[in-house]
Amino acid sequence: MTHHKMYIAGKWTHGSGTALREILNPATNEVIGTVPDALRADAEAAIDFARRAFDSGPWPRMPAVERAKRLSKLADLIDQHADDLAMLETKNNGKPLREAKFDVADAATCFRYFAGLITKPSGQTYEVPDPTILSMVVREPIGVCGQIIPWNYPLLMAAWKLAPGLAAGNCCILKPAEVTPLTAIKLFELIEQCDFPDAAAQLLLGPGPTVGHALAASP
Repeated sequence: MTHHKMYIAGKWTHGSGTALREILNPATNEVIGTVPDALRADAEAAIDFARRAFDSGPWPRMPAVERAKRLSKLADLIDQHADDLAMLETKNNGKPLREAKFDVADAATCFRYFAGLITKPSGQTYEVPDPTILSMVVREPIGVCGQIIPWNYPLLMAAWKLAPGLAAGNCCILKPAEVTPLTAIKLFELIEQCDFPDAAAQLLLGPGPTVGHALAASP
């Protein structure tokens, strides 16, 4: 049985509390791992790290092609670890292995799609009364994204949240459902291999009423 950690500001940590949550295989009620239950202070620290990373860090300012390289590498790593991810999803979530394999493949496709999308021109131009002036609208990242996902598609919904948010240059904090965090943890082990700047992507583990509420209530 493995004890897992959270991923905050580029480091794996137990957080500031001592409480542990047992993670079960729903088919057998077997304990298949333990994770820390974060405190509100941990959520607030992650938010502060993300805010500073967005305001002054390299991720929002990185050329789209460089962000795309990291997202593409992550998609490749998901494909390389597809069997392990699918089995882990089935053990922790309870869905059939066949469906879990589809979800893993879709997660890789999601990261690959947004990696490609951000390297394509996306600005819009408009005519204005002065013919010597060019008016263009461009898309920019908006800041820190608190991303809370449910239990039924743990890996795929993590991809749906992280891929577009990261692709656009936002700094993301992901909180999976407290009962199904294992594939999100594995995903962040792969993210760690992709040279994302610290606090561009963080993983917060814990219950909704504490850390989830801290994310949702934060301005």
